[in-house]
Amino acid sequence: MERKFAIVTDSASDLPEAYFAEHDVDCIPLGFVMDDVTYGGEDGASLDVKEFYARLRGGAMPKTFQISPEQAVSHMEAHAKQGQDVLALAFSSGLSGTYGSYLSAAKELSEKYPERKFLVVDSLCASLGQGLFVDYVVKKADGGATIEEARDYAEDLKLHICHIFTVENLFHLKRGGRVSAATAVVGTLLKIKPVLHVDDDGHLIPIGKVMGRKKSIAALVDKMNELQTLSESDPIFISHGDCEEDVETLISLVKAKYGERKFYVNMIGSVIGTHSGAGTLAIFFVGKHR
Repeated sequence: MERKFAIVTDSASDLPEAYFAEHDVDCIPLGFVMDDVTYGGEDGASLDVKEFYARLRGGAMPKTFQISPEQAVSHMEAHAKQGQDVLALAFSSGLSGTYGSYLSAAKELSEKYPERKFLVVDSLCASLGQGLFVDYVVKKADGGATIEEARDYAEDLKLHICHIFTVENLFHLKRGGRVSAATAVVGTLLKIKPVLHVDDDGHLIPIGKVMGRKKSIAALVDKMNELQTLSESDPIFISHGDCEEDVETLISLVKAKYGERKFYVNMIGSVIGTHSGAGTLAIFFVGKHR
């Protein structure tokens, strides 16, 4: 069925451009500054994501920036001018002020276009967790849902999108205040790998720690087994910070437990990767709770 409204999200969802083009989703780009050069956003330079991780491993220390209210207005208003209502699916408010930019834009545009609807959902998701959330909402919208039905579906769904991940290096989590400096130093020396998730407030929270990379990957599957409510048609999304061999290991472990599944894999984009670091490995799926 023909979709009845426009869907807008942002690049923190880590979906590729091909996805947005195929599914007619408007993506607003976040950006970052590295070595005094601005990348991403609306006018920044482009940088291949593998080159980004190479520089990150070499010691680069980028800083990210959220989408602005002006960006949100520009994208959302373009759809209003075409006679469309707009549903915006925002990067977690627990990790960015981007949600507030959408709200500001929706308020401004509702006054300017009182005949149009501008609805905003705080996904409380990040990376391909947000991407998985967007994918479910897109399918709901394409099934003929009204904008209000899609919004209500999204609100009911978001705390069932599970994010389980581990990192190779604790340094970037320390920079973001997710672990203490002492924990980062000791953990690195002892090769302790944290297992983390995104909680109901959209924050990154440690939920365990194991010794070594192989055990940390197995722990992702163990946690998934506790939480998942997957049907045969539900996809499993996996994102990674330039560690493709670990992705294959993770997929093999999931297949050993659940058989053949529908996997969607993509690299963690530069904005999320700034805060998680190279070697991050994450799995996303629908579950009982987070």
